[in-house]
Amino acid sequence: MKSDNYNNVRWQTRRFLPICSLAFLLLISSCMGSKLASSANRGGEVTGVGGGKSFAEPTPFGMALVKRGYLKMGIEKQDSLWGSQTPVKDISVDGFWMDETEVTNSEYKQFVYWVRDSIIRTRLADPSYGGDESYMITEDKNGDPVPPQVNWKKPIPKKPNEDELRAIESLYETNPVTGEKLLDWRQMNYRYEVYDYTAAALRRNRLNPEERNLNTDITVDPNEVVMISKDTAYIDDEGKIIRETIDRPLSGPWDFLNTYIVNIYPDTTCWVNDFKNSDNEMYMRFYFSNPAYNDYPVVGVTWEQANAFCAWRTDYLLKGLGAEARYIQRYRLPTEAEWEYAARGKAGNEFPWDNEDMKNERGCFYANFKPDRGNYTEDGNLITSKVGIYGANSNGLLDMAGNVAEWTSTIYTEAGVESMNDLNPTLQYNAAKEDPYRLKKKSVRGGSWKDPESYIRSAWRSWEYQNQPRSYIGFRCVRSLANSQSVKQKGKKK
Repeated sequence: MKSDNYNNVRWQTRRFLPICSLAFLLLISSCMGSKLASSANRGGEVTGVGGGKSFAEPTPFGMALVKRGYLKMGIEKQDSLWGSQTPVKDISVDGFWMDETEVTNSEYKQFVYWVRDSIIRTRLADPSYGGDESYMITEDKNGDPVPPQVNWKKPIPKKPNEDELRAIESLYETNPVTGEKLLDWRQMNYRYEVYDYTAAALRRNRLNPEERNLNTDITVDPNEVVMISKDTAYIDDEGKIIRETIDRPLSGPWDFLNTYIVNIYPDTTCWVNDFKNSDNEMYMRFYFSNPAYNDYPVVGVTWEQANAFCAWRTDYLLKGLGAEARYIQRYRLPTEAEWEYAARGKAGNEFPWDNEDMKNERGCFYANFKPDRGNYTEDGNLITSKVGIYGANSNGLLDMAGNVAEWTSTIYTEAGVESMNDLNPTLQYNAAKEDPYRLKKKSVRGGSWKDPESYIRSAWRSWEYQNQPRSYIGFRCVRSLANSQSVKQKGKKK
C-alpha cells in the first residue's frame, strides 16, 4: 500500500516553499497596486507600506477561542492525596482555538472511513483489480504530470462488477464464528508528512556554513558537515510498517521533512485489557462500532494515532480552502501548559467550574468521574458519557474534567514545568523506535470516568506511553491563532 491511500499531507511543505520567494512577492506587490505612501508628500520621511487585505480568521467549527493570558501552572496547595510536590511556575500562553469537546467516535470514524475509501479507490485503479485509472489523478488540468493522488470526485460503485467487488472486499475479513464481514483494521494505515520548521530554523542547520555562527572571531570551516536526524517510514514487502529515525548529513531543506505511517484504527480490545476479571466484552464489541455511542469520546487511541488524526484534519481542511489556506495553522495536540490554562478558565480555578464543590446547588455533579469507591454510577454514568452533557467552563470548553483523560503533545518528566520556558512552555521529543521506553512517556491531563475527585483537578499530571491505547484516554485538538487581533465569531457548533 504505497500509494495515495494515506494521502499526501503536504500542507507543511506548501507553506514552506512560498517563503523562499517572499522577497520577490513583496517586490511584485509594490508594483501592482499596494499603497506605498508618497515620499514626496512627506518630505522624504519613511511612512511604511499600506494596503493589502488583512486576514480575519473565522471560528473553526466546533472550537472555542482561548485568549492569550497568564497562569500559575501547577498546585500551590499540596495534600496527602498528591504525595510528592507538584512543580509550580508563572507562565504566559498565546491564544489558540480548542475543540469544545473531546473528539467523538463519530468524528474519528470519519477519519477511518476516509482512509478506507482512499484505499478502495487506489485499488480500483490498480491493474490487479481492473485498473480503472480514473480513480487516480496523475496530471493537472494542463496535462502536466503530478504525483498520483486519489480522485475523490469519482464515486465508489454501488453495483460493482467482479473486479471492483474484489477490490472492495479486499479490505474486509470474515469472522470465522459469525460469518460477519468486518473491516480489516490491520490495513487502515495512514501516511503523512510533517515539516520540522523549528529544526530548519536553527542556526546550526543553515546550509551556508558562514551563517551558522555570527561570532566574527571564529574561523568558519566551509567543509563542516552537519548531521541531522529525521523520521521516515515505509511498508515492506510483507505489508509491515517499518519506522526508522535516521542520521544523515545535511544536504538541503527537504531533510527536515519527516514521514510517518500509522495504523489508525482504535484498539477496541482496550476495554478487556485495561480491566482484568471484568466483563467488558460488550464495550469491546460495540463502543466504537455501534452508532449508539457516536457522541461518546473515542478511546483506545494512542498518542501516535491522535497526532495522525490532527495531520489528516489539517489536510482535510486545507483542501476545502482557497488562498486563505496559507494563513491557517495546523491542528495539533495541546501542550501541557495550554491544556491546563484552558481548563482552569478565565479565573484560573482549581477545577473547570467556579468552586471546589463536586455538585451544584441542585445536587448535580459537575463532571463524569468516580465519586466514591467502587460506585461509578453515583454521578449517573458507569463508563464514559456523551460529550457536552455537563456545563462549559468560562472558556466555553466542556468535559475538561473527567469523562476521558486527554493526550497532550508534551513529554512527561517529573520536573514538569520547572524544565520549561515561561513563554508558551512545552517539552517535545519525538522518540525514535530504538529509544528506551521511558523516553516515550507523554503527559495526560484531566482525569477520567474511572478517577476520584483529586485526579480531575485542572493541574493534575499523569502520563502514558505514546503507543499505549487506554479505555479512559482520548484527546481534543487545538489550533494556534493565525491572527489574534481579528477574529470572526461564526460557525460555532451548537
